[in-house]
Amino acid sequence: MAITRDEFIPRPGIVNKQGRLSDPKELVCIEVPKVFDQCLIKRCLSYMDGVDTPTTDEELRSNPLNNPRIFVGCRNFDLKLTSVEKIPILGKPDYKKVVVSFVISFFADYIDDCGRTQNEFFQVQRTEEICKLYCPDSIAQISASFDSTYDSTNLDAGIIKLEMVADCLKGEFNTDEHCNTVLDIVLGVFLIVKCELIVQLLVPTYGYCPAPEECEVEPEVDPCELFEQAPVPQFFPDQILDNLFNDDTQTEDGNK
Repeated sequence: MAITRDEFIPRPGIVNKQGRLSDPKELVCIEVPKVFDQCLIKRCLSYMDGVDTPTTDEELRSNPLNNPRIFVGCRNFDLKLTSVEKIPILGKPDYKKVVVSFVISFFADYIDDCGRTQNEFFQVQRTEEICKLYCPDSIAQISASFDSTYDSTNLDAGIIKLEMVADCLKGEFNTDEHCNTVLDIVLGVFLIVKCELIVQLLVPTYGYCPAPEECEVEPEVDPCELFEQAPVPQFFPDQILDNLFNDDTQTEDGNK
């Protein structure tokens, strides 16, 4: 059933597949970064001294630690792109070999012999090379003004963007060559390299987004009142046991 304009309130949300939206209010031209090409890089990195390889990195070893006992995990991952190089490929117009350098930083937590939680900061510098990515150059030259002085700034319409999901797959305490206890990390990284270009797109719209609803205020509730309304807990855990009889067990007279 079609949705009339009077029934439709334009706001972000899931579209009901059983119905239809009303006709858009207007067509507008917006300027956005459009992804022209992208690829995924997966790396499982462990510590090894020397030159970095696709599977090892010398920065995955901590500084000497004092009496570590249990590795807890990693947190607060951060990604910083430090340099980008786009190299044209002969015979393939608009394709580039892309070399990106970036830094992955995070904290690794561990518990020492006194039961205190400690942390160690890691910074892993990596360089990845993508042999072929469709990265066309912008035909238009862009200059923009951002303040009242009308000073113009030249902008690069081509964008190389990195997106990352990372986690510490393993943390192991070892002894280095100076007999110090160190933490070696096995790091798993999913890295997406995107080539974007700022373009103008024509899109249908319903006008400006309406003002959002007021933020919810959590009312104060008497904890004893909540306790009185709560169900009685199960005092013992469920038992997980095998069945005494199989479903296909037959009786002596041949009946199941």
